[in-house]
Amino acid sequence: MPQLARSRRKALPRRQTRGVRTREAILRRAVNLASVEGLEGLTVGRLAEDLKMSKSGLFAHFGSKEGLQLATVEAARQMFIDQITLPALKAPKGMPRLWNLIDSWLGHVEGKLYAGGCFFTAASFEFDDRRGLVRDRIAAIMREWMAALERAVFEAQKAGHIEAKISATLLAHEVQGIGLGAHWSHQLLDAPIAYARARDNVRGRLASVATPSCPPLPLANAAKLKKHL
Repeated sequence: MPQLARSRRKALPRRQTRGVRTREAILRRAVNLASVEGLEGLTVGRLAEDLKMSKSGLFAHFGSKEGLQLATVEAARQMFIDQITLPALKAPKGMPRLWNLIDSWLGHVEGKLYAGGCFFTAASFEFDDRRGLVRDRIAAIMREWMAALERAVFEAQKAGHIEAKISATLLAHEVQGIGLGAHWSHQLLDAPIAYARARDNVRGRLASVATPSCPPLPLANAAKLKKHL
């Protein structure tokens, strides 16, 4: 009996690990499905159909459409942190880190980190006039992102790479606006040059506020820009 009890204790973590992996795989698919079809169209039934799973099995994981939507938003946030924010923070503080953060963001959206483009840009537009927990969570995550951009600008000012008189808040919002415009142009107008143009615009704006001691910004991909002009 003691041996049986020990074997059950060992089996439990394995079952829990499998359950976590299953949930993560479900949510990765949910993120990509929602990035293409919208969060509002993401239901337990739609996801079950896509994954060829039972609705009851998925319902046990999430409990409701809102529960599924909230879990999907959290999964998208973690993907963003793991593949965009954390790698960018490995760069030295100052302009290199600010540029890496922006370049990583644009690059991963362009490279389809989410199947339908930028998950949070699409979700922000979809839920900006809806009230409820899902909208509140999307808004909170967007505030986190804006705070990260603003902090990177402020650190670049502390490092002496950006003029101190510049408003970190306004510059962060300018960068965000350029990124939103690139997403719109790429997704709606099928503009292949959208993200290269966005990088060029951001590079020009940062260069306009850089100090003489600022490290040089990466050069624009002139060939890529010229190809699509």
